[in-house]
Amino acid sequence: MARAMFEYTKAVLEKVSFNADLFKKELEKAVNRLLPYEIKELFYWLKDFTSNKPELYGCLALVENTKRSL
Repeated sequence: MARAMFEYTKAVLEKVSFNADLFKKELEKAVNRLLPYEIKELFYWLKDFTSNKPELYGCLALVENTKRSL
C-alpha cells in the first residue's frame, strides 16, 4: 500500500509540474502523507525531476528541510 502512495505521489507531481504553486501544494501534501524513508526517496527523485525545471528548484528546500528533521 505504501509503495502505491509513493508512485501515486510522483504521478500527481508530474502532472502538476506546469504550475509551481500547485506543485508546491501537492508536494506539501505528499510530505505529510509519506513515510520517512519515502520522503528521502522523494527528495532524490525530485532532484532528478527538477534538474531541467528551474521554476521548481525552490520546492527542493521544502523536502530537504523535512528530510533533515526525520
